[in-house]
Order: sequence, then structure tokens, then C-alpha cells
Amino acid sequence: MKEFQFKIDGKEYKTSVTELEGGITEVTVNGKAYKVEMEHKAAPKVAAPKPAAAKEAPAAAPKAAAEAPAGGKKVVSPLPGSIIKVLVAEGQAVKKGDTLLTLESMKMENTVAAECDGTVTKVAVTAGQTVMQDDLLVVIG
Repeated sequence: MKEFQFKIDGKEYKTSVTELEGGITEVTVNGKAYKVEMEHKAAPKVAAPKPAAAKEAPAAAPKAAAEAPAGGKKVVSPLPGSIIKVLVAEGQAVKKGDTLLTLESMKMENTVAAECDGTVTKVAVTAGQTVMQDDLLVVIG
């Protein structure tokens, strides 16, 4: 199960996604469960922006993931998209729920929040960078 927190038009949504069998996925939004039929053919369309990112920093994501400290909490991208704003810096203290960055995906702005209290030990992305789902964004130690 993956959990996400979105802010859409100023309203916060807490969601979780559980993959079931036969292309059916259970999506829970603010406590209400929905069964959603997923087409897996849509994934290649989302991957199209990746070549643009490769021009800027072809090895940035794998290198950043490799450099993450062993004891740190990795914050990864919940969706493929583009980083709009990075709101934290290395060495900055954060609390659980603090907004770390804003990610645009499918023409919607999504906030990525800290999952725990701690200090930012690594910021692996910059504004304008394209990321894929599960790419390393920030490490909180």
C-alpha cells in the first residue's frame, strides 16, 4: 500500500492505493474506499518526459539514491512529474507534515510532506527537474 497526501485547490486529501488482482486497485480518499479499474497501458505515456530530464542530469536520480545515508528516511516521488518548488534546504529542521516541495503531475500541483520529524540531510532535486515515481527527493535524518 502506498500513501499520498495531496492539496488540490487548497483542500488536503489523504489517500492510499492498494493494488488488487486483475487490474482492480483500491483507492481510499479521506477514509472512503473506491475500487478503480486500472489500464496498465497508460504508463508509457507518462514516461515521455524522461528524455528531457536525461539531457540535464542523466545520472542524477541513481546517484542521489546511492548517496542517501543509511540511517535517513528517504522521501520519494509519489508520482512522475516536474518539481515546481523546493521549500527546504539541507540542514533545515522539519516536522511531520511540513511541506518539503511542490510537484506538478498531470497539470495538478501536489505537495510532498515530511513523513517524520528530523533534519533534512539531503535534497536530491531542484526546481524544474523531471522525476519519475519512486525517485529520491529528500532525505530526513
